Amino acid sequence: MIGQDELKNLADRAIEMSQAEQTEVVVVAPHSSLTRFANNYIHQNVEQQDLDVRVRSVVGKKIGVASSNDTSDEGLKNVVDRALNLARHQRDNADFHSLPSPQPIQEVEVYVEATARTGPEERAAVVGQICDASSRAGLTAAGAFRTAATEIVIANSLGVFAYQRDTLADINTVVMSEHGSGHAERVSADVGDIDGEAVAKEAIDTALININQTEIEPGEYDVVFQEYAVADILDFFGYLSFGAQAYQEKRSFMAGRIGEQVMGESITIYDDGLSLESSPNPFDYEGVPRKPVTFVEKGVAKGIVWDTYTAGKDAEDRESTGHALPAGSTFGPIPSNMFLAPGDATIDEMVESTKKGIFVSRFWYTRPVHPLNVVVTGMTRDGTFLIEDGKITSPVKNLRFTQSYLEAMNRVEAIGKDTMLHQAIAGVSRIPALKIAKWTFTGVSEY
Repeated sequence: MIGQDELKNLADRAIEMSQAEQTEVVVVAPHSSLTRFANNYIHQNVEQQDLDVRVRSVVGKKIGVASSNDTSDEGLKNVVDRALNLARHQRDNADFHSLPSPQPIQEVEVYVEATARTGPEERAAVVGQICDASSRAGLTAAGAFRTAATEIVIANSLGVFAYQRDTLADINTVVMSEHGSGHAERVSADVGDIDGEAVAKEAIDTALININQTEIEPGEYDVVFQEYAVADILDFFGYLSFGAQAYQEKRSFMAGRIGEQVMGESITIYDDGLSLESSPNPFDYEGVPRKPVTFVEKGVAKGIVWDTYTAGKDAEDRESTGHALPAGSTFGPIPSNMFLAPGDATIDEMVESTKKGIFVSRFWYTRPVHPLNVVVTGMTRDGTFLIEDGKITSPVKNLRFTQSYLEAMNRVEAIGKDTMLHQAIAGVSRIPALKIAKWTFTGVSEY
């Protein structure tokens, strides 16, 4: 790790060099290592260390952004001057008011030394558990195991300073036979939580029964979704619906509906960047402290996430919730630590309560069709099974669906009591399994 003092000195040097009216400096120092495997053996180990300096310069209402990984005096002067020059050549942004002022930031420790120090031998030992188990089962495993440590500093000329270091370990695998496949993955700040044997067992057990798939007619089916599939649902709500930019542009179903019932009464979705059940992230890319935000509470629309810019341009008196992306991003604020509140059911109980339906392990290649109503099309993958009279009876060929995720959340019949941490579109999400009535499948895959 580079350390807080050295990174702060780097940001301070850049700010001192700037001739802009306001200056923001974001320094991100990631160090990641990756072990890839295929055909039951490791074929690649890679390691990457970088340092990115991003400067945002403000001249009146004009903004310029530039970045570099050259931290010499000459390199810093160059990136600072480029940001200023870009700002001077922009048009005024009438909705921009100011960079944020300092606010107290709660410290949350999410750095695990063991994760940061994990080497290729340690990753190989975990991967070896998966490859060996796959080989013994007569299957073929592929996937990747990554460990990462990151430091970030946010500073601006108004006095904002924030420092955070964190770690993350994530592993995923697909285990295949000639006739079917299974999948599993895990995410944790602590590499010690990654259990190779458990990951292997989950993927292999699915692959061994996912053979001789039958073809079923498309249509509406009750579904039981494993956590991996539910993670995709939360991703699209975060991306399309729960950010202030989509809300202000009326591209979100939340626009004009705060206080209305928009989902089933069993549904509560929120964002909490300070929760230890997630991968805590106490401030955003402007150095603004993250605030817990409830999007939907017992089915009622409650709120969205804001950054300094969208809060400043809103007609009402808004404040940033601490969800800004790096300067230059065009997406607006996005949730980074989403939760779907758990229920009291197990997956087995969801299956047992289903007369006829489909069990889905995960989605693949999902794309938005109608953002306002969160209509998404995609496919099932790595384990799709027919449920009959409360039992999983046979694997079926993968199905294509076109479905409003919003409508589906009004037909949730059961929510899992256990939850899983999962990589998200911006950060991580913690999600349970779901049982949903009348999911619309539109076609059958060729495999």
